[in-house]
Amino acid sequence: MKYLRLKKAKQITATLKAGKRIFEESLSLIYLPAKKLSMAVCVGKKYGKSVQRNRIKRLLREAFRTSEAGIKPCTVLLIPKVAQSYSYAAFRRDISKILGKEKLIETQHD
Repeated sequence: MKYLRLKKAKQITATLKAGKRIFEESLSLIYLPAKKLSMAVCVGKKYGKSVQRNRIKRLLREAFRTSEAGIKPCTVLLIPKVAQSYSYAAFRRDISKILGKEKLIETQHD
C-alpha cells in the first residue's frame, strides 16, 4: 500500500492533539486511525541547518516506506529525537518495533 503525504498544517496539528504517542530510542511516532495511510515527518530547527534536517527527513521517509507493507490505514507523524548522528538502520529498527508493539500491521488470513 502506498502512503499519502500529509502536507496541511491543520491535518498535522489534529494528529498531534488527538493521536497516540509511542516512543523509541531514535524517534517518536504519533498515529491516529484514518481511512487511508498517510504520513508526515516533523523536523524542527533544533535538529540543525536545512541540510541536516532534509537528510533526517529522507532517512525517516525511506525507513517508513520499507516498513509500510501491511500497515493498517492511519495517519502517522514521525518525529526524530535529538542525537549526535542519525542512521537509516536505527530508524528502520525503531519503526519496526513500534509497528509490532502497537499491532498496526494487518495480519493476512488465508
